[in-house]
Order: sequence, then structure tokens, then C-alpha cells
Amino acid sequence: MRYSACLEWLFAAEAPVFADRIRLAKKAGLDGVEFWLWSNKDIAAIRAALDETGLPLTGFVAEPMVPLTDPAKHAEFLEGLKRSIEIAQQLGAPTLIAQAGADLPGRSRSEQRSALTDCLRKAADILAGSGVVLAVEPLNTLVDHVGYFLPSTEEGLDIIDDVGRPEIRILYDIYHSAVMDEQIAKVLEGRLDRVAHAHLADMPGRHEPGTGRLDWQARVGWLEDNGYRGMVGLEYKPTVSTEASLKAVLAG
Repeated sequence: MRYSACLEWLFAAEAPVFADRIRLAKKAGLDGVEFWLWSNKDIAAIRAALDETGLPLTGFVAEPMVPLTDPAKHAEFLEGLKRSIEIAQQLGAPTLIAQAGADLPGRSRSEQRSALTDCLRKAADILAGSGVVLAVEPLNTLVDHVGYFLPSTEEGLDIIDDVGRPEIRILYDIYHSAVMDEQIAKVLEGRLDRVAHAHLADMPGRHEPGTGRLDWQARVGWLEDNGYRGMVGLEYKPTVSTEASLKAVLAG
């Protein structure tokens, strides 16, 4: 398996200058890098560090981060998506990440799901021909994201299928899925081709693999054995130096 470093947490303690984290990821033997927001970063410096190291950027978050469950926010998101696509193309990133947003009080789940699906269809029209896909990310609602609309991988995949466009896929986060007590084979069997990217952290604590009780090797192995050929993004909070925290993963 190939791994990318989420630079919001990995190498953050070692390199206050963001672009330097890319250089440290290369030195550590990682296969790619990723981050969250682009609007608070020096894009030119990131491009230079990517060129220098040869590391690919796997993706980042589509901005603005607004609830796609709310039709009143769709125009804002879709307009911002155009700029996010431009940045992704500048940096060679194939994937933008979208979050569904909050479970809105006073609105039914069916109403919100319809709004989310409608927004994603409109996003697909904007993404068409760009070489960039939008990956919707289910997040756990038991620990980290109470009140989030989309904690279920299966429902996320159903929404992707409802949209029915190749530009719209899913981000499968092993940590969030495990917190929600999902079994990887059950939720992804027959639909792994909808996964644009994957994330990994151990549980509990969301720290580096090997610090918790998650059978992360079996889950990563399942992805690989069943044909997933993308990278797995290491999105965890290191408990030791980043380099030391990578030992279990890079050892295989």
C-alpha cells in the first residue's frame, strides 16, 4: 500500500513552515501528501516543494466548507468549487474532499439528503472535464463530529449512486468507519470502485496505527486485496515524533 501524509498533523511539530513538511514527508519515505484547506496556505511555496520532491498531492478540501444539506448554501459552495478546482489543477491534485455538513434541526433526513444529492449533481457539472473528482466524506458522530449528517458509509455510497456521475465519489475513512462499528467488507463489497481516497488513524484517540485496538492492517489489506489502487492518507495525531509514529505503517 502507498501512503500519503496529512500535513495538518504529520510533521506539524517538526516544521512550522508548511511547505517544509512536504520535504520531510519525502525524506521519511512517504508516497504523497495532502492537507485540509487551501485558502490559508502559500500555494506557490507548496507547488515549489512538490516539484522539488516529486511527491504528488493526493487532495485537499473543497472550499467553502458549508452544509450541503442546506439549499441556501449551494450557490456559495458551487461558486467556491470553481476556484478549488483551479487550485487542484495548479497543484496536480486529482481529488477534492467535501463534507456533507450538519444534520439541520427542523428538517427531515429525506429533505436534507435530497438537497445534498442535488448539490452534488450540480457540482458534477462543474467538475466535468476538469480531471478532478469530488469525494464526499462520511464522519463519525459518536466522538468527533456530533451532529454531522452523514456518519454512514453505506448511505454515503447510496447517495453517490443516486447522483450517478463519475465526478462524484466517496472518501472512505477507516477510523471514522470503525468508530461507527462498520465492517469494511460489508460496507464496501461490490462498491470499492466508488472510493476516490482513503484515510487511516487508530482508535481510540485518533493517533498513529499501533497505538489503539483497531485492526488497521486487516482493513488496509482488504482494500489492497480487493483492488483499491489509490493511496491511504495518514490522518492522525502523532503521540511521538512524526518519523517515529510512522514505523508501524512503513514497516508493512
